[in-house]
Amino acid sequence: MMGIVTIGETMVLFQPIEEKPLKYNSLFTKSIGGAESNVAIGLSRLGKKTRWVSRLGNDPFGDLIISTLAGENVDTSFVVRDDAYPTSIYFKDIYRIGEPCVYYYRKGSASSAWKPEHVDKRWFANARILHMTGITPALGEATLEFTMECMKMAKLMGLTVSFDPNIRFKLWDEQYAKQALLSLIPHCDIFLPGIKEAQFLFGEKSHEELAKEILELGPHTVAIKLGSDGAYGVRKNEEPVMVPGFKVEKVLDSVGAGDAFASGFLAIASDDIHHFSLEKAMEMGNKMGSIVIQGKGDWEVLPYLEEVIADTNSRTR
Repeated sequence: MMGIVTIGETMVLFQPIEEKPLKYNSLFTKSIGGAESNVAIGLSRLGKKTRWVSRLGNDPFGDLIISTLAGENVDTSFVVRDDAYPTSIYFKDIYRIGEPCVYYYRKGSASSAWKPEHVDKRWFANARILHMTGITPALGEATLEFTMECMKMAKLMGLTVSFDPNIRFKLWDEQYAKQALLSLIPHCDIFLPGIKEAQFLFGEKSHEELAKEILELGPHTVAIKLGSDGAYGVRKNEEPVMVPGFKVEKVLDSVGAGDAFASGFLAIASDDIHHFSLEKAMEMGNKMGSIVIQGKGDWEVLPYLEEVIADTNSRTR
């Protein structure tokens, strides 16, 4: 049984070795980064079977991504290698603590060529959950339709669809982004926005009002990430749940925190997708996010299950 399928673009990441502005660096480390593959790695480290579906260039950068994901026990058997389009890259300016500045070079990438007719039923075979983000619909001319087709097919095959808007304003026009993301929400079952993302989509409202409005569009579960304040969640016909955040001494790198939350949340949800504890799912999501922001890297600092258990035990002593 394949627990969770994620679909999305992963890029090769270059980071300066020295902690000074990007333009003054001449030496870089090489890694990978992508929201959906981050979630797949996080879930795999928590003991869940995951499959990552993508398109990569038939180039050395694509080779690196495949080998890295395979090394994390993520199934990459449905990744397409494209001779006509390259693998994307991006650079991260990290000389300041906290929120880094990111520069993408992903226009015309292999993943930007996705079309609805590329969707394959085999991707979803024997899986419980499909997880996608709002990054994929921003990549190309037909990637919004591709994303919607993935969601529709997954639901037809009995999967629960999880969606994180993961808004990247550098990738598309704000007004179009809003319309596109709102069109996708009715096709998901679990919606995982940050508070600022939810307010961008639905207006400057409280998290309680936002969650209620989102539920009316179709999802049965909403969990709104509130940063250091924790998370607020609600299910249809159930009482809402507020889960506090975990205190951390210092935030080193906030990139990947939302993906860590999604991996923790879905790890709990996948155990019993129809009757899972919303409170426990958000607690695990918060825990994963709090661990990740204390280290540098999109996925490298995602904890293994035994580390999460050890962290939990240390907090309860």
